[in-house]
Amino acid sequence: MQQDIQPGDRIPSLGELSDILHVSVSKLREQLEVARCLGVVSVRPRTGIHRQDYDFMPAVRLGLFLALANDVMLFDAYSELRRHLEKAYWYDAVALLTNEDKQHLRLLIDRAWTKLRGRPIRIPHSEHREFHLTIFSQLDNVFVRGLLEAYWEAYEAVELHTFTDYEYLNEVWEYHQRIAEAIIAGDIETSLQAYDEHTRLLKNFVERRSNSDRDNGSQPNKAATQEFE
Repeated sequence: MQQDIQPGDRIPSLGELSDILHVSVSKLREQLEVARCLGVVSVRPRTGIHRQDYDFMPAVRLGLFLALANDVMLFDAYSELRRHLEKAYWYDAVALLTNEDKQHLRLLIDRAWTKLRGRPIRIPHSEHREFHLTIFSQLDNVFVRGLLEAYWEAYEAVELHTFTDYEYLNEVWEYHQRIAEAIIAGDIETSLQAYDEHTRLLKNFVERRSNSDRDNGSQPNKAATQEFE
């Protein structure tokens, strides 16, 4: 940073840095690993160390994974944060989408239905993640994008993408289709309304699963109920 190293620029080797900074190579190696985990630098054989563009997600992911390792139920709290964040930035994000982005949403819907209606049935998880992130992809706020991307990293870490309920999946993708169609039509208000209904559908699904778990004498898996939001 002090030498005005720009994203993509090569950073001196650990040996060179040790001479420049008068810090031992072993200490620099520890610091380099922290920088790599935070997404500040990339480290590859032969090409060396390079500075990366700033990305908020790795720092959030690191803290979030530590929290989930302590208590997986904290995923519910982060999911609530993510819902409020998406709603707060919905108008700004949708207004910035390009025609290519809107057509990509349509493509994701088509791909999801192909998976759900195919034999064998496949869970359209990658489409689910990409659908939501595409809506916010043009938002010029690295912190919002980082928080939203970290949600999907955690979602996969707690293996919610493997959870299945075919009837509910169909309902969810019907809402996704409504959201996409409203966005493509330029009707941001209707798209947000569909998103709100989508989240209410999730709450009803949570209640049904909790009641079913109680009837069966088992403990509900709270984290799993966040699966299809």
